[in-house]
Amino acid sequence: MKIQALLAVGIFAALISPAAAQAPRPVDANVLKAAGTANDAMPGSWLTYGLTQGETRFSPLKLINTSNVGQMGLAWSVELGAGGGAQEATPLMWNNTIYAITTWSVVYALDARNGKQLWRWDPELNQPGMRRRMCCGAVNRGIAISNGMIFVPVNDGRLVALDALTGAVKWETRVAYPQDWYSLTMAPRIAGNKVVLGVAGGDHPIRGFFDAYEIATGKRAWRFYTVPGDPSKGFEDETQRAAAKTWGGEWWKWGGGGSVWDGMAYDADTNTIFAGTGNAEPWNEKFRGKKGVDNLYTCSIIAVDADTGKLKWHYQTVPNDNWDFDSVGQLMLADLKIKGRTRKVIMQAPKNGVFYVLDRLSGEFISAAPFVQINWATGFDEKTGRPFANPAAFYDKTPVRIYPPGAGAHNWAPMSYNPATGLVYLPASYGSYIFQAADEVTEAPGGHHGLSFSRSAAPPIEPKPLIGPEPMEGQNRVLEAWDPVNQKLVWRVAGGGNSGGGTVTTASNLVFQVVGDGRLMAYSADKGEKLLEIATNKTASAPPITYVVDGKQYLAFMAGLGRPALTVGPTDAKIDNPPMLFVFELGGTAALPIAQPATARPGPPPSAAPVAPPLELHK
Repeated sequence: MKIQALLAVGIFAALISPAAAQAPRPVDANVLKAAGTANDAMPGSWLTYGLTQGETRFSPLKLINTSNVGQMGLAWSVELGAGGGAQEATPLMWNNTIYAITTWSVVYALDARNGKQLWRWDPELNQPGMRRRMCCGAVNRGIAISNGMIFVPVNDGRLVALDALTGAVKWETRVAYPQDWYSLTMAPRIAGNKVVLGVAGGDHPIRGFFDAYEIATGKRAWRFYTVPGDPSKGFEDETQRAAAKTWGGEWWKWGGGGSVWDGMAYDADTNTIFAGTGNAEPWNEKFRGKKGVDNLYTCSIIAVDADTGKLKWHYQTVPNDNWDFDSVGQLMLADLKIKGRTRKVIMQAPKNGVFYVLDRLSGEFISAAPFVQINWATGFDEKTGRPFANPAAFYDKTPVRIYPPGAGAHNWAPMSYNPATGLVYLPASYGSYIFQAADEVTEAPGGHHGLSFSRSAAPPIEPKPLIGPEPMEGQNRVLEAWDPVNQKLVWRVAGGGNSGGGTVTTASNLVFQVVGDGRLMAYSADKGEKLLEIATNKTASAPPITYVVDGKQYLAFMAGLGRPALTVGPTDAKIDNPPMLFVFELGGTAALPIAQPATARPGPPPSAAPVAPPLELHK
């Protein structure tokens, strides 16, 4: 979706009010022209998670280009408190101010020119209690902004609106309770006069849903459940009644799963919200009451009316999921010319390793192809898009090796789309994971219900065929440039993968990426030629943004883990890898952090089991 289309829905204009004490400074028209933003009402801002509501992460900025990107250096950096895990958030930039959220949902407002703190808001979470309740680590992927307010997803299930200029609380509402194994980790999205977000907790016994709240008051407008509830209590609507026919037994006793913890997009033209849903719960079909049924609406792309929350259409990427193949990965809207006509499409490259292109108006299947090697499916029905599930991929007590890897081929790390090249820049992981079913499902709340992690003497079965691109020699984690029209790999380089490596692409033929070890990379968007590499000496997985202030283009991203040093224990212990915000510019000369010796990440207790649970990567 073009920037101009975003303007039309009011998200940009709504941020400006007569009461604003810091009106954005005018920028010279010649500078705007050079930056490629001359027609934008708020040039150089970054106002929503994916830059546009279509989540393309395509910036029209051109001041940094292929001829000068090698001159980039650090403009400034700032430490952002203690944190609690890997930083995954996308900052926002408005009114010369960067708004950032760290793990444990602490929000900062910083001067975008120099990093000076303007205000800070801490929800003061019960961190020890939340650590026991969050599915896969203390993380937070971002915030939303509209009508002069910052919308904060607090990990413990609260949605809070803050005054963007002062940080004062405007309203607070309860989305869910951690006692029920819910948490909030995704960036909210704005859809007209509503703020929309979903719940995490998909490997616990939850019933997934996503909500819409009135921006002005915080009152809940509607809720869409992604799996049906207990039939004895009645169904919310016919959508839920229809879904119940695709389950068996007493599925509701385990919740059903279907969390909505990341992917979401909004089409203002049709007033449609798109959301991706997570895996079915328990993991193995034999514990869900009936084998061979679809278990709607898990592992699906769902389109609902933004005013009512009523279902428009759905497409299920993995019917009867047994492999934790969440379809919560980034949802991206674009207009593509396919077979001679322009189609309004929605694209996704989720954990299952398949790149999907659907008609976003109707949900019609257009195409699908593996972007890494897979063996859980052997192909797709050309008319319906339903995958041909590989019978040998379903597992019980005999272990089975499944491609792609346990954390997925592409997890939460954002991809980007450049309309000039027609390519999507996608961090991807190759590899496999061994699945084995347990004898029974226990009441243990630790997640991964239905899997066995006991040692098996039997060698794993390896289902054939293995389809999709061959791995890059010596590299399982890569950045791929994918052609969504022709469903083919155009170029790829080492780096990224499912645990980080999110991208942004620009009108100056650039792709920026931050890889897990903290290196900032820049490539030519058309050919993948490396043009920049800077080591920040900080563990990083958060994606970059780019913005303009006072006629100068910057690139920013968050990094750090924020865990206490392993040798100290007091609450005021020194943080050996604190959350940081890095901001780069052409000719920047600020000093980068000194490289620190590697320290082991805290992990699960030692086990004799050779089959470890997949890395969920922060649902």
